[in-house]
Amino acid sequence: MLQTILAWLGGDLGQYARIWTALAPALYFMGGLLIFAIRSLFRGISRDAETEKRGASVLVGMFLRHYFFWIISPLSWVVMRSGLPANAITTLATLIGMGSGVAVAAGRFALGGWLFLFAGILDTVDGRLARMRKTASQEGAVLDSILDRYVDGAFLVGLAWYYRDTWVLFPVLAALLGTSLVPYVRAKGEGLGVELRGGVMQRLERVLFLGGGVALAPVLEALYRPTLENPPHMLAIAGIIFVAVLSNITALTRLRDLLLALAPKSALMSKKNVPHWYIWGTVTAALATAVDFFSVFGLVESLNINPVYATAIGCSLGAVVNFSLNRWIVFRSKDFLVAQFNRYVLTSAMSAALNAFGVYLILLLPNSNYLFAWWLVRLLVFLAWNLPTQKNYVFVPRQSTTECSSGCV
Repeated sequence: MLQTILAWLGGDLGQYARIWTALAPALYFMGGLLIFAIRSLFRGISRDAETEKRGASVLVGMFLRHYFFWIISPLSWVVMRSGLPANAITTLATLIGMGSGVAVAAGRFALGGWLFLFAGILDTVDGRLARMRKTASQEGAVLDSILDRYVDGAFLVGLAWYYRDTWVLFPVLAALLGTSLVPYVRAKGEGLGVELRGGVMQRLERVLFLGGGVALAPVLEALYRPTLENPPHMLAIAGIIFVAVLSNITALTRLRDLLLALAPKSALMSKKNVPHWYIWGTVTAALATAVDFFSVFGLVESLNINPVYATAIGCSLGAVVNFSLNRWIVFRSKDFLVAQFNRYVLTSAMSAALNAFGVYLILLLPNSNYLFAWWLVRLLVFLAWNLPTQKNYVFVPRQSTTECSSGCV
């Protein structure tokens, strides 16, 4: 038995060893969930006071949150009895978390995933330990928050190293960006007196879905690709993409909430009363984008035109459709047509240049797909340039004729 364990630690894993090293810790949590569910059925849910205060999220409800703190209560009891200070548990979690990054970089996904999950559990325990002992301090809170970023970063950097020669590198980098922005926006809001705790992908969800996907990924690979030396770990890829998308959505949602909280009361947009321009603006943008896309596709596939030039032409055609629909349907503008058109031409020319140059930059990368480049750049330019300039510059109400005798721009 000892020799087998040493062989496993050394990386000498056969097909079934890969399955069981990934599944063994999961069986503990799955068995615990079954016991907790039966116990809750007869004796009620074992409620955790701090969890009640923090509330649930879309992805992890109150039942699972109560279960989590119930299942780790033996660990919390051991840590409490040990006498170790909370900061020591924080640094221990950091060391284990950084080790998880090394493990996944080396291709040991089960080991790396479970180390990352265990580091996340310890990160939960240290804060509770400090509060129970009444030793919580601002110094400890800062240390915990900063070291959490190192743990997340180390794990994702390890994944980036493993996937460095594949397309998966891009969602890994997107996940790294999103996991950094979510706490940053929250910290920026707290510095300005605005509390931001919402979002579907907070740290508990990130640790759970990212760590769980990586930890259990070797099971599928051992079953379907047992002889592959460097398997893709499809379950891990699914977890990475899931976290990448939702963490960035969470960051943008918090940014929106922060801007709304800081804006003048008259400028606030009610979440329950979405403005007319926002709804129809999205529809017209979709129609214009369709014209743009099919123009580019036809020019490239049928006429064999360079994707960069095709992108510029497609943007121009889409711009004509977008301007017409926005002026007469979305904003119902009665402003000077020529002046308004000139403003739209200016913003659209910049949009076309940004789109064409963005596609050009992405196509510099080897094995790039022009359709992927088109969609990615189009989305970024729409959010960062088209939408704000059309609302706040092109179709904003202007002065009357008598007040524009010197000319309206």
